[in-house]
Amino acid sequence: MQTLSEQCVSQVVHPRKKKSYKGQFGRVTVIGGNAQYGGAAIMSASAAVYAGAGLVSVVTDAVNRSALHARLPEAMILPFDAGKLEALLIAQDVLVIGPGLGDDNAALHLLKRVFATIRPDQTVIIDGSAITLIAREHLTVPEARLIWTPHQMEWQRLSGVKLSDQNPQTNAQAAKKISGVVIVKSEATEIFGLQEAYLNPAGSPAMATGGSGDTLTGILAAFVGQFGYSDATICAAVYTHSAVADEVASTHYVALPTQVITQLPQYMALMSQK
Repeated sequence: MQTLSEQCVSQVVHPRKKKSYKGQFGRVTVIGGNAQYGGAAIMSASAAVYAGAGLVSVVTDAVNRSALHARLPEAMILPFDAGKLEALLIAQDVLVIGPGLGDDNAALHLLKRVFATIRPDQTVIIDGSAITLIAREHLTVPEARLIWTPHQMEWQRLSGVKLSDQNPQTNAQAAKKISGVVIVKSEATEIFGLQEAYLNPAGSPAMATGGSGDTLTGILAAFVGQFGYSDATICAAVYTHSAVADEVASTHYVALPTQVITQLPQYMALMSQK
């Protein structure tokens, strides 16, 4: 298992070419945020915007429209029940599904609807409620470039590996049975990539607050949209999230996701010059 360092970010994040346009930096859609957990989708979308995604849309409960527009005017919005959903999804480079989605029948119906639309060449980041629904309902996951982002309890549901038995060896064995890249989030996050396994040494207990995982999904989406679907890109995204949180934690007791999000462009600009 390789241990990540700051170098993994500087090798991926590079200055933008002078002749650039937004379509070159990834079309990202975040699907989540029911009436109770709208903030999860907003934080995921915000992280995607601040980490450089070219175009960001949010498919969410209609009740979140005003909050999303007020906090993130850069993002577009489509309600869960929109008839144009499939047309939007098919045009995306990266889909994030799960932040604040919920695990009721409405969420299950939406997840199935999304899965029926996905193209094999799209990247799909599966998080939170979506992982729970897949594990509970034994759903067939579509062929795509998959990234799973479970915390340890979600990993237990998905993999069958009990929390007490989780370690790099048992996690690696379970990850081999799952298509795509698996990121097991913990105090020492493990990434089981397309080529190798990686350990993220950055991060701290200051990140143990609601919304940290949602922020990671947005950063992942933005990085893949800009730099491609690869171990290098995914590792750079994971490390960036923790490194920026560590900077916040150097002067704050808690690294609030909203604070981490606002510092992403500055950190990425610094890394692009190294």
